[in-house]
Formats: sequence, C-alpha cells, structure tokens
Amino acid sequence: MATEGTKFQVNYKLADGTLINLYAATATELEAGLADLAMNATNIRMVGTELSGSRYQNVATPTAEAVAQAFNATPVQTPAPSGSGNTCKHGQMSLRSGVGQKGPWSGWMCAAPKGAPDKCDTIWVR
Repeated sequence: MATEGTKFQVNYKLADGTLINLYAATATELEAGLADLAMNATNIRMVGTELSGSRYQNVATPTAEAVAQAFNATPVQTPAPSGSGNTCKHGQMSLRSGVGQKGPWSGWMCAAPKGAPDKCDTIWVR
C-alpha cells in the first residue's frame, strides 16, 4: 500500500485481471522490488493458475475460505457495513473531509486501494 514516502508506483494488470502493485520510496528500492517481482513471476503465474484451476471449477471467483485453505492461512474478518453512507462495487465507501485552497470539502471515497485502475469516482457532498 502506498504511504506518504511513496515516490514510485508500478501497477501491473495480468490477463486474468490480477493486479500487482509495487510501491517504493527510492529508485534503489524500486529496482529491488522489480527484481523480486521478476524472480517470483513464475510463482505468481502458478498461483493464478492454481486459483483458477479445476479445484475451483464450480466457483466463478474463489472465496476467501478457499484461498485461505490453499495457502493454509486464516482469513481476516471484515466488519459488516453499518448501513449508513454509500457503497460501490468495492464495498462500503468512507466519508472523508478536509480543507483545501477553495475551502472545506467532503466526499464519499471508494474502498479500492489507492492507484487501483477501476477505483470509483468520489461522491462529493455539496
């Protein structure tokens, strides 16, 4: 996830829709991250193949439980939406506000990660 120190961001979208995001604060860190991605490209492809393979043939998109089982991991529970506010295809939108050059602002922000190519537009509160 991008932080305040992020100066470089590289996003890859694979043919199957998988997003790979690389964030770096320095050119050296970026080069190291790109090298790590190159070394793990085969593993990334294999995991994509495994998750879309016959084990999940009857499921359009693998469930969190199926992915957790494949990686022997414990899924993190996401809190249920509170019922107030707006939602988008990425889930519950968050109300954010601040003060800019033109004065105060507020809007409902998409839950997709910063830099996501399909991030929804902000719903501005007027």
